[in-house]
Amino acid sequence: MTSMATFFAQTSFPSHSLSKTFDTHFAPAPKVNVFVNFRARRHVGVRVSNALIEPDGGKLVELVVTDFERDLKKGEALSLPRIKLSRIDLEWVHVLSEGWATPLKGFMREAEFLQTLHFNSLRLDDGSVVNMSVPIVLAIDDAQKHRIGDNKKVALFDSKGDPVAILNNIEIYKHPKEERIARTWGTIAPGLPYVEQTITNAGNWLIGGDLEVIEPIQYNDGLDHFRLSPAQLRAEFTRRNADAVFAFQLRNPVHNGHALLMTDTRKRLLEMGYKNPVLLLHPLGGYTKADDVPLDWRMKQHEKVLEDGVLDPETTVVSIFPSPMHYAGPTEVQWHAKARINAGANFYIVGRDPAGMSHPVEKRDLYDADHGKKVLSMAPGLERLNILPFRVIENLPSH
Repeated sequence: MTSMATFFAQTSFPSHSLSKTFDTHFAPAPKVNVFVNFRARRHVGVRVSNALIEPDGGKLVELVVTDFERDLKKGEALSLPRIKLSRIDLEWVHVLSEGWATPLKGFMREAEFLQTLHFNSLRLDDGSVVNMSVPIVLAIDDAQKHRIGDNKKVALFDSKGDPVAILNNIEIYKHPKEERIARTWGTIAPGLPYVEQTITNAGNWLIGGDLEVIEPIQYNDGLDHFRLSPAQLRAEFTRRNADAVFAFQLRNPVHNGHALLMTDTRKRLLEMGYKNPVLLLHPLGGYTKADDVPLDWRMKQHEKVLEDGVLDPETTVVSIFPSPMHYAGPTEVQWHAKARINAGANFYIVGRDPAGMSHPVEKRDLYDADHGKKVLSMAPGLERLNILPFRVIENLPSH
């Protein structure tokens, strides 16, 4: 599948279309041309602003406790009922702790879970709506539920037995697995990678609550310096005097077509009136299926792209997006878009079949290749964004 990317513009108007259509042809490899067709919704005007786009809800949520509280919270965690986190659970704690899922303050309670499943969005106290398309939940089994009893807090521990977080004001509710799978993936066919990893054998209950994360999540894999939080990315974009940030997500290496697309995107932003657009090259770093290129090899290749000057290091920030991958197509691409807004990106490029995969049983794609970009243009809570997709066509004649 072609990697996901969507290109959006912050504006002060309801979403329509930009007045220009950009057609560009690239040749990333022999016998393959990349046809980049930027189409956006027409606006009366597009505001070129020096300020970064605001996080969802207006304020970035950060859930790591202060240094002063750390020892106290570790001691408290040791006194509470324990839940052992899987590797993917820990990745979701990481996502929540840094504010990628702003305005969420922890694992979803039932009301948030149901809104996500049925509306792909959350309604805030002031009546506004933010996008939220994938459930961020923590499953427990009957025995764990029994051990928790009437407690209002639980402690989350990693596989080494170290305390990771405290979950406060908890709510335990039924885990409707079939409904969750059907509504997130649009199918309950066997063989969905994320489902098999996290849902099929998970407990029959979900536990939600407010997180206090004891220490920043680290993996000690030699790549932690690439894992910049939304707050760190916003600070870096400000340091570089970025007046536009355009993000590109990959779960495979950068090829020449990608590089040409990214450099051309910057040129288009300059033509629109921005003075210093900065690229966020933002590979997905959480769980991926076995046949995707491993993260460490992708990061080596991304570093080489900058070292060789294929992308300009002065106008490119390489960072790792810590989210696990669902492969849920048009549903998941909304999550990828929403999360990058919280990191300060107001432009984001989307390709063919974003977040899609082959059908696990039948010999076809699981999702229509064009539905991701169409859904992004209509998604609740993403009205601030303008969607400008590109598509890949193979075996076109050279130009």
